[in-house]
Order: sequence, then C-alpha cells, then structure tokens
Amino acid sequence: MTTYRITLLPGDGIGPEITAVARRLLEAVSASHGFSLSFDEQPVGGAAIDACGVPLPERTLEACRQSDAVLLAAIGGPRYDGLPREQRPESGLLALRAGLGLFANLRPVKIIPALAGASSLKPEVIEGVDLMVVRELTGGVYFGTPKGRVEAGGHVRAFNTMAYSDYEIDRIAKVAFQLATERRGRLCSVDKANVLDVSQLWRDRVTAMAADYPAVELSHLYVDNAAMQLVRWPKQFDVLLTSNLFGDILSDEAAMLTGSIGMLPSASLGSDGPGLFEPVHGSAPDIAGQDVANPMAMVLSAAMLLRVGLQRPEAADALERAVDQVLAAGCRTADLIGEAGLAAGCTRLGCAAIGERLLEAL
Repeated sequence: MTTYRITLLPGDGIGPEITAVARRLLEAVSASHGFSLSFDEQPVGGAAIDACGVPLPERTLEACRQSDAVLLAAIGGPRYDGLPREQRPESGLLALRAGLGLFANLRPVKIIPALAGASSLKPEVIEGVDLMVVRELTGGVYFGTPKGRVEAGGHVRAFNTMAYSDYEIDRIAKVAFQLATERRGRLCSVDKANVLDVSQLWRDRVTAMAADYPAVELSHLYVDNAAMQLVRWPKQFDVLLTSNLFGDILSDEAAMLTGSIGMLPSASLGSDGPGLFEPVHGSAPDIAGQDVANPMAMVLSAAMLLRVGLQRPEAADALERAVDQVLAAGCRTADLIGEAGLAAGCTRLGCAAIGERLLEAL
C-alpha cells in the first residue's frame, strides 16, 4: 500500500477545528481507496509565534519540504497586528510560499446547486458557473523593488514597483494553458496593457505561447473589464490567468459568486516539490473555539490535495460528492443558512456535526 506524507498546518483561529474535520475525512477516504496517509502536524503563523517566537520555524519549513503535500488551514489574528511586519503571521505564509518555490495559485469557483440561493447574484447568472483563477504568486507589485517610503520637501512619498520577467510570465502562462486543455479549452488572460508596460510584456508573452496550444481559445481582457464581466456573466469564463495583484482582487470577487467565501479551496504549486492546499478564507478569530466554523472549504482543499497533489482523482471525487450530498440534504453552517435557508427547512449544524455528516456520506 502506498503511503503519502502530509504536513498539516492548523495555524490560528478556526484552523485547528477545520483541520480536525479534514484529517478524519482524509483518513477515511484514503482507507477506502487503497492508500494511506502519514500526518505530521506543525506550527505556523500566530501559533508558531507563541510556541517558537517566529511565524515560520525552520522545522516547519523542512517538514513541508519533505512531505508529498501540505494542508494549511488559516493564519493570523488581531493580537499580532502590533508586531513588526516581518514578525507577523502573514510573513510566515509568504516565507512558506517562497521556501517551497510556489508560484502558481489555483482558485476554482464552482457553483454548488444546493447553494445557488446563497449568492447575491440572480440564479440565472450564476447557474452552471465553473471557472478557475490562475494567479501568479511570487512576482509583481508585491515583490518588486525598489519599494519603500521617502521624505522630501516636507512630504512623504511611498512607492512600489510592479515588475515581471519573461520567464515568470511564461511559467504561469504554461500552467494556465495546460489547465485549459484539461477543462473546456478557453483561456482569458487579464492585464492592463493599455496603460502598463509590464502588462504589455505580459500580453506579448501569453500571446506568443498560444501557438503551442492550438486547441485553446485565447482571449484578453483589461482588468477593469474583467471585474465587471465576472459579475455580469461569469459563466463565460473557463480559465482566468492573472498577475499577482490582479489575481488577488479578482479571485476574491469570484469567490463571492458562490455566496460564501467559506466554500472555496485553493492550491499553490511550484515547478517541483509539494503543493500547498488551503481554503481562501481567513482565521475568523471571532468565532474560534465556538464550533460554528464552516469546514467545507478545508475539506474541498483536501480534495484538491488528493486530485492535484497526490494524483488520486477517485478519492477526490468521493470527498466532493460527500460535500454535495450533505448540502443537498439541507445541512448548513451558520454562514450558509440565512433566512432563506431557515425558511426552506435547512438544518443549522456546527463544525464537528458537519464533519460527522460528511463521514456518513463517505
């Protein structure tokens, strides 16, 4: 029997609660599909600051490097906001991405029929939406230099540099083109080439690569138009390719098509080594320890870990079907139920109880 090494990073806030649910489900689904998982739980973020004094201990990074895949829950909390930037939990996440060489962030957005009523958009607009945002993760304005603040003439000026090299664009574009070939064959690259030199290079490189993927229909949108189109007619999209800053914004916008950010997983991948799989929501410290968190995004991130990280699609399908079945049965966490859910006879359950229903569905 094949055994895979999984590093678990529960992190902060609701992280330990949703990690416990995901671990039980991973243990169950692996046992029923003929492989096993060996788990190694490590601190990161605020939990690591409390335990070790730094947001990413070296032992955590080394454990991640030695694993087949990494499952992260959430990091951060208001009590760390007063720390210097390099000592905050979020710096640990950036260091983890850099340490694992993760440059491609994949965020699927798929409407689950049972939750169509939770979206703020009309059902006819979101019905059938199934798209993937591919975000470049290690370049652009977040990492470009020079950056900083200067004082002159009685004024303070702050500046950041948006920069991309051709190889950075090529490697993320390759990921997007390959995904498009495996999906419905449509790729939309998002830029601001009418204004930014860096976006002009982005468009040139993506256009040149299209010749290697004749089965993929390539289109381009300026980022402002793309933001509008996501809420006007989101089902026109299959794969969206974006730079770091634009992807940060558009992926959160796309997340709300589903009605709750608590339903969305993500994967961050590099050229080799383990991938990092995590829900896109935060640590929600205001509800931590109250057994009201929604573990669905963590469970769906575990499904992505199985499908993308371990190449176990049948096990991933089983987890995703369990989520669909539990939701179709009317089970909801607090963030999903709302007045409409109560009126429709849905049952409000806590984090652990949702986990039990998911195990039953498996």
